[in-house]
Amino acid sequence: MTLETRDPKAARTDGPASARRPGLILFVCCAGQFLVVLDGSVVNVALPLIDHSLGLRADTLPWVVNAYTIVFAGALLLGGRLADLFGRRRMYLAGITLFSLAALAGGTAGDPATLVVARGVQGLGAAIMAPTTLSVLGTVFTDPRARARAFGMWSAVAGAGGAIGVLAGGLIAEWLSWRWTLLVNVPVGILLFALAAVAVPPRERSGRDRDGVDVPGAVSVTLGLMLLVYAVAGTETHGWTAPRTAGLLAAGLGLLGFFVLDQARIARHPLVPLGIFRIRQVTAANITAFACSAALFSTFYFFTLLLQNVLGYRPLQTGLAYLPMTAGLFAGARGIAPVVQRLGPRPVLLAGHLLSAAGLGWLSLAGTDATFTGGLLGPGLLLGVGQGMVMTSLTIAATADLPYHQSGLASGLLNTTRQLGGAVGLALLVTVANGRAADHSSGTGGPGAGGGAGEVSREALASGYGLAFATAAGFLALGVLGALAVPRRKAPSGTDT
Repeated sequence: MTLETRDPKAARTDGPASARRPGLILFVCCAGQFLVVLDGSVVNVALPLIDHSLGLRADTLPWVVNAYTIVFAGALLLGGRLADLFGRRRMYLAGITLFSLAALAGGTAGDPATLVVARGVQGLGAAIMAPTTLSVLGTVFTDPRARARAFGMWSAVAGAGGAIGVLAGGLIAEWLSWRWTLLVNVPVGILLFALAAVAVPPRERSGRDRDGVDVPGAVSVTLGLMLLVYAVAGTETHGWTAPRTAGLLAAGLGLLGFFVLDQARIARHPLVPLGIFRIRQVTAANITAFACSAALFSTFYFFTLLLQNVLGYRPLQTGLAYLPMTAGLFAGARGIAPVVQRLGPRPVLLAGHLLSAAGLGWLSLAGTDATFTGGLLGPGLLLGVGQGMVMTSLTIAATADLPYHQSGLASGLLNTTRQLGGAVGLALLVTVANGRAADHSSGTGGPGAGGGAGEVSREALASGYGLAFATAAGFLALGVLGALAVPRRKAPSGTDT
């Protein structure tokens, strides 16, 4: 089936010019989102090599990952709004340029500070790219069936990106150098820049082009979200009750409180018009995205630790063990789009939650004697297929029926919610896993389940990881509540879903 695009006449009021290269646009958008997700996980397996090369302290090493995640999460709403104001193509090109230059700086870094700063700047480039990719698809592919297929492909590569990042990191760490986990982005970024400059249609001019950026709102929401994610990320070291954690959380919430006031009362051109939350499907989709991301992102983290700390897998073996989950994610996201188009997002969301919960429950039983075929293959497939179904239906639910000038905003909201869910879920589950491992460990003073094995026995680590997987399945209960709030409807043929 050909991917259809908007009538050229309709573009004059609420969208870009008719796309003449829909397949190339789909490739550019999916590849951009794939890079964004990939780089959140590709360095994880290479962290020991980075530590050996640059001599990072134990409390600095996690920031090779956290610097990217925190800036990415904090700047997503701003990135989505900038795309709405200044054009998707322009901001995509700006984002991929910043992303690639930062990857070059990080890959050639000679000291820890340069690497961490480069990763933060890379996160900023990713925050500009990510909402742009989804909003381009939403405004180019307006035929409901074509849009469902495009969103299905986007969700498939986005979902698989995290798992493939672990595989790619393992391959590169095993055969090349940790530096190439970052440097590989440079030639890919140059290629995507050239393709996007040709394929992505320019923005049609409208009266909204005169709208300005709400600077107080942009600063407050960006800093507020960064502080929240920073505080949550630090709980593994400092705990939830530490003054540092409380202070950062209070500051972040205070900035977000000002942001809400600014959007409601002060800003002439709000960064996030609060009326968007009156759209039932947008609010419900974001609640579900928060819960599912809390479960899925945490699963990637603990699954890697289970493979390496308990089962003794090497980096390359760890990456290969992710293939069933990756295949399931891709198949679930790509194959479910026609079903979402026929039945609507809600039943697909509920089915995806059930499969995901079953996979996590099964994975929670894996112990020190777990085999790949008997204890990892089945759970990985179930979780992958379930989350692939969820990602596609969520993307459609969160962005359907929105006008052109709000598509970037909705995309930024969805990506921000996913990042916050992942950060909060991981921090909570690290605490849960550490507590269980400590209860089962005969050693004293050793690290908990969130780090290396040290004096903690493999049995204790397996028990901690198992409880983390079971708790992640519990997070999906919140996702089910959000899914039940998504409007039940079957998209009529020829209309937007």
